[in-house]
Formats: sequence, structure tokens, C-alpha cells
Amino acid sequence: MFFLQSFHHRQTPSSYPPSESSNSIVPNRYPNKNGYIKFRTTYNENLHYLKALTIINPNTKPNNLPHPDTINHILTIITFLKSHSFTEADIPRLVHHSPHLFTTSISPTSLSPVFTFLASDLLATVEDSRGLILRCPNLLFTDVNHILKPTLHFLREEVGVSNLKRPTNRNAHLLNTRVEKMRMRLRFLEEVVGFTDEEARNVCARLPAILGYDVENNLWPKFVFLMKEMEREVEELKKFPQFFGFSLDKRIVPRHLHLKERGVRIPLNRMLMWGDDKFYAKWK
Repeated sequence: MFFLQSFHHRQTPSSYPPSESSNSIVPNRYPNKNGYIKFRTTYNENLHYLKALTIINPNTKPNNLPHPDTINHILTIITFLKSHSFTEADIPRLVHHSPHLFTTSISPTSLSPVFTFLASDLLATVEDSRGLILRCPNLLFTDVNHILKPTLHFLREEVGVSNLKRPTNRNAHLLNTRVEKMRMRLRFLEEVVGFTDEEARNVCARLPAILGYDVENNLWPKFVFLMKEMEREVEELKKFPQFFGFSLDKRIVPRHLHLKERGVRIPLNRMLMWGDDKFYAKWK
């Protein structure tokens, strides 16, 4: 049994990564090139290691602890991730969002196609791939041929979205979205809003996030409010499609009502793009 580490000595309890997951992603300045260094450790030491990584709950009763073979399997997953530039500090985040990653149902063989896709099709660097997965761990379990490749082709070739390999939340989640769902957003822009096919695609290229917005709970309520309550024209949306990216309850409605009370009507971009201090100072 081997204890997987990238250090030349055993970790002390104080050197283990924090047990709580974090929303921040720390850049890996020193990618692990060799995977791990092998040396024998005890079952209890390995348990302590996995508890420190939050893979095993520290409060787990002794009779519910995993079998040594299961521990070894989990360690192979950690080794595989380290070989792709993930650090021990990344593990708690992965555990929090995708705990089944560290189970016997997942193997390095099942994960490899996603990393191959990211490197060969998306042309992402090792660090970019790490960043995308940390922002959307479900990418690890997404079928490459049925979802990832068709989605990438749709975004690049049909819509014209560029720089998809950049590790942002938007890119990570768009890559994990089925083409059928994104086509629904295009149809909404064409059939409900009234854009031409070319206009709808141009809007999505300018604001790719719109391809991930829910139609019923996001796009439709905003469009109805714009047309009925704000009495605006579709042409304004063509000039400022970013309108759909603002919160209806926290930004659009309160600012519209604030201006309406003062008898003021300004372009959508000035209404929504300004920060609160500048906006409310201007329209007291």
C-alpha cells in the first residue's frame, strides 16, 4: 500500500490542506510532473491522509471505514489527478462538488477521454484544463463523443464563440451544456424576441452566457418586463443584449422604477452598466 504524496517527507498534521472547500481557485505554481513518490505507509496513515483531504469524513465510525482495497483505489484517482496538475489543495473542492469522483465506480481510464478532449480538441493547456474542471467538475463525467465534441463544434462553428479554452465559469459550464438546450435559447431569440437567425447568433457570440440562461425563469420574465413595463423596443436589445445578463429583481426592476418616479428615460446601457454610486448620484 502506498501513501501518495508529492513531498519528500511525510506530512505533519499541520501541513495537510484545509478540510473545508473553498470557492476560490488557487493557481498551481508548481505542477506535479512525476505524480507521486512511493513509500510504504500504514492503513491508518492513509486514512488520516484521506480525512485531511475531506474524502473521508473525520467522524466516520471505525466499522464504517472503507476497505484497504477501496483506499488504494482512491489513492490511484488522486495520483491520476496530480499527474494532470491538480494539487492537494484542489481535492476538497472536487470532493464538495463531485464526491462520487473518489469512489470505486470511477477509474483513471474513465476520466482520461475528457483530458484528451481538453488537450486535443479544445487545445487547452494542462493548467487551463485544471481550471475548467475546478469550475465545473461535472466535465469529468460528461460523454466526450455525444456531448463535449458536438457542443464545442456548435459554439465555435455555428455561433462563433472564441477563446473557449480560457478557464472561466462561463466557458466551463457552456462546454458542459447539450447542444439541444443551447438551440432553445437561439429559438427564443428568433421566435419570441424577433431576431433574425443571424442576429440571434451574433448576440450569442457577443454574450455567450445567454446560451446557458434558463428560458422560462430568466430570459422570458426579463423580456416581458422590458416590453410591457418598460415599454422598450426590440431594437434596444439588439444594441444592448447584455440586458439579459442583469438580475431582474436586483438591478432591472429597481432602477427602472427609480427612473420612472423621476420621469427619466435613458438607454439601457446607461441604466444598467453604471455602478450604484454613480447611478443613484446622477438620478437623485
